[in-house]
Amino acid sequence: MSVSTPGFAAPDTLPHEERPEPGALTDAAAYRALIERLSRQSVAKHYDAYLDIPWDDPAHALTEADPRWELTADDPLGATAWYRAQPQPERARFGMELIASFAKIGSQFENVLQRGLLEFALRLPNGAPEYRYCLHEVIEEGQHSLMFQEFVNRTGLPIPGMPWWMQLGGRMVVRLARRFPELFFLFVLGGEDPIDYVQREQLRTQRFSHPLLRRISQVHITEEARHLAFARAYLRHHVPRLGAVKRTLLRVRTPLLLGEMSRIMMEPPAAMIRRYQIPKAVLREAYASPAARAHRAAALRKPRELCIELGIAVAPFDRLWRWMGIW
Repeated sequence: MSVSTPGFAAPDTLPHEERPEPGALTDAAAYRALIERLSRQSVAKHYDAYLDIPWDDPAHALTEADPRWELTADDPLGATAWYRAQPQPERARFGMELIASFAKIGSQFENVLQRGLLEFALRLPNGAPEYRYCLHEVIEEGQHSLMFQEFVNRTGLPIPGMPWWMQLGGRMVVRLARRFPELFFLFVLGGEDPIDYVQREQLRTQRFSHPLLRRISQVHITEEARHLAFARAYLRHHVPRLGAVKRTLLRVRTPLLLGEMSRIMMEPPAAMIRRYQIPKAVLREAYASPAARAHRAAALRKPRELCIELGIAVAPFDRLWRWMGIW
């Protein structure tokens, strides 16, 4: 059934993903039970992008100069003197466009994720519990894509999304789902964990004052709790069974992947930087400062802890994590 509620849940009622004890999912029965439970949860509670979000409610109208779109002082760029010196309508438009850009990139990321999950499911044997769960997730990610794109469309702003080279890289990620699923699911965490962290923090601190954005975030967080739990469960069950070559590949590629994905999901895209002529010194102040690096590291705390647990983030490869600013 679809959960259609006109009211908004309080931030402290948002679900958290299941976190089994380290080592618990090496047992095949425990792993299967978790995947089957996630599938049942997808049936019991899921959302429709058009039934469960009141797009046409007058209170949810999108206006460029609405001060609720302005970046706050605890945003890395919002704290800079350059941003604060902009006229109020410009600050508001910038904030709306930044959120719309993240939504567009999010919809494109979901597209890569859906194609990868279908490739992954195609190779599974009959009776594999992952097959049913993956198809549930594909459906839910499709609703997220509709939700994000609808938001982008309603802003009326020119939002290009990922550059061509990133979209080309997405095709290679899809192939990973069939050839190297462990790295594919780390890619999933690299895209989903930073957004989940940012959305939860913004709801917790009530920085989302626009009700439409708040509702979109609540829907996304609720279903992503299952998606993140599945990706971590798969990695906990399968990474310990990998041979030396693939383990080494994970140790080298994972920090590079997570570092780049967190930057894409948390910093303005190049098109916005050019359009607003943001000086390089301002970008360094906002995103290369110790506080900004700590923010990115915090957004990747869960995948980093998982990689430590699984022996992926170990010396001397921890130097790559430090180099990417996510240790």
